[in-house]
Amino acid sequence: MGSRNRSIRFKIFLLLLLPLLSLSALWGFVLNLTMGDGQSLLRAGTLYRTIGVTSADLGLQLQAERLRTAETLTTREPTDDLAAQRGRTDKSLAAFRQAVTEAGGAVNPELRAALDVLLTELGRLASVREGVDGGIDSRLAGLTEYNRLLDALFTLYDHLVPVSDLTIYQQAGSLQAMADAREAISREHALVAGALIDHHLTEPETAAFTEYAASRRFLHARGLAGLDVELRRPYEQVFAGEPFLTFATMEARIVKTGAPPADAEAWRSAVDRLSGELDRLGTASSQVVADRASSAATVVIVKIALAGGLGLVAVLASIIISVRFGRRLAGELAALRTAALELSERRLPDLVERLRKGDDVDVRKEAKAIRVNGSAEITDVARAFGSVQRTAVNAAVGQAALRRGIGQVFVNLSRRKQGLLHRQLALLDSMQRRTHDPDRLEELFRLDHLTTRMRRHAESLLVLSGAPPARAWRRPVPVLDIVRAAVAEVEDYTRIDVETGRHLPASSVDGGAAADLTHLVAELLENATIYSPPDTRVQVRGDLVSNGYAIEVEDHGPGMSAAEYASYNALLARPPEFDLADSDRLGLFVVARLAERHGIQVRLRRSPFGGTTAIALLPKALLADQAAPERGEGDAEPGLPARTRKKPLAVVSAGTHAGLPRRVRQTGRAARAEDRPAEPDEKKERSPDEVRDLFSAFQRGTERAREEANDEGDA
Repeated sequence: MGSRNRSIRFKIFLLLLLPLLSLSALWGFVLNLTMGDGQSLLRAGTLYRTIGVTSADLGLQLQAERLRTAETLTTREPTDDLAAQRGRTDKSLAAFRQAVTEAGGAVNPELRAALDVLLTELGRLASVREGVDGGIDSRLAGLTEYNRLLDALFTLYDHLVPVSDLTIYQQAGSLQAMADAREAISREHALVAGALIDHHLTEPETAAFTEYAASRRFLHARGLAGLDVELRRPYEQVFAGEPFLTFATMEARIVKTGAPPADAEAWRSAVDRLSGELDRLGTASSQVVADRASSAATVVIVKIALAGGLGLVAVLASIIISVRFGRRLAGELAALRTAALELSERRLPDLVERLRKGDDVDVRKEAKAIRVNGSAEITDVARAFGSVQRTAVNAAVGQAALRRGIGQVFVNLSRRKQGLLHRQLALLDSMQRRTHDPDRLEELFRLDHLTTRMRRHAESLLVLSGAPPARAWRRPVPVLDIVRAAVAEVEDYTRIDVETGRHLPASSVDGGAAADLTHLVAELLENATIYSPPDTRVQVRGDLVSNGYAIEVEDHGPGMSAAEYASYNALLARPPEFDLADSDRLGLFVVARLAERHGIQVRLRRSPFGGTTAIALLPKALLADQAAPERGEGDAEPGLPARTRKKPLAVVSAGTHAGLPRRVRQTGRAARAEDRPAEPDEKKERSPDEVRDLFSAFQRGTERAREEANDEGDA
């Protein structure tokens, strides 16, 4: 499933959502970068207040303890100064451990690894002290143990302050190199301080001193190379001063001779003054870098404000504008959609229904313009819908006028045709009364049957035009009479079997609907005879049911598919407008219209024996209150008013043509009484239905008499 079936509102939302998501993602990315810098600054501040301060003091205390340890390792006698210094170191170490705990989440993974290494090394401090007190093998070994502790501490310094600004990071790295050089000087001083007591440097100590001196020169060179002019100039002044030059000269002599300096006081004075200047310079340089970091932090904060604040405002403004624009556009489209749906689902169908009922319609009033506010394109579409509406209304009005005209043509043609057919039936009745030749009388009966069928087809035009039926009876008509009258209107009526008695219970139908019901059943019977083989029979049954009276017409034809049954049943249940191009189903249209007129339910289904069964369910409202009376011998034929016979017709079995019985006209009042209706409320002149039904019944009686005569002749 794609987005083809999605609503326009959803598509507009999706169209606006994509750039908004992209903008939000870009804002989030920039904010993450700037927030990362801000978090680094916050983390750096936390680390400086906790680990930074305590680690710097711990480094100074370890350097002092290393110097006192060198003197003790030389004299092999613990001093009070060493004990006091160890106390100060322990106090600083405890403060450092507490600071590590307070730092908590500010410690990143890299710094955590360096901290773990340092804490592990600091855990060895007690064992180092025990070795010193217990008489360690050599002075250099004891000093090396302290050097390992300070190496771990200086490694921590390298990861302590992450700075996002590259320039500040380079300057901080150079200052760290100068601090490492200061540590190298401290190591040289600790090693020489012990040698000044016994006036001797061992060969390993000389090598270690040489290594410290080389590292110091390398670190000073690297640090100076990385510092900018502002930070490098004070160091250059220190390196050009008398303390550093004195220290460098004495350092070079120790490396060359491998012996401690002869003037111990001069060494201590030079180292103390140089260390003091380097410490003060390191503090001042660190403050300069800290000030620069503060400026950088201000820039980062500004970036955060711009990226976070203004970016958020821009994103929110974009969202608000997009939502308002999308909602407005969606509202305009929804209004257009509502107007179009109202036009297509309510106004036009109501208009068509009114036109179908024959109401007069004001085109200008019904084809009012669609009022929609919005962009130019939407108003253009609304105007286009208005034009379509006017065209549709005009077309519907024209079609209604055309249908009325065609219906009027149907009515006029049917009325004229019925008038001619009535005259023709009257003429046939007169000819039949004057004819005594059986063969000619049979031909007249056939002509009468054809005329009756022509009248039914003429009545079909009235049904399609919506006109009321041309025939009606004031009294209820028995269902059996209606079925037999319908059989008489079918061309192949000899194939139709009407099951009476138990299969067609006695009941009567309102006389006003008798003609339409006869027409309906005749159409079903004719359809059954046409679409079934000529050698098969068509059965007609009826039954009183809880909902009314059901008439079944069953044939033995090929039947239809399930889809065809569904299509025809839908047409019968809801008859559409009659399409002149679809004349093949004219009979079904007539049945559907007649059923709709009287509330009759007609349904087609497959017969269990093959073929099709048509069921017409007459509602209770269509049935008369009284059942049809039982007819005895001499009663009138179906659908006709009763006639009183004084004497029966004489029937002879000899002297006739082809064995047919001959009617002998009676004389006197009896014959005249037979020719006129007994009921005073009927017209003296027979109606076409009465003539049709009379001669149809007479024809069937003649055929039965002929068959009996042939049987007697054969016997």
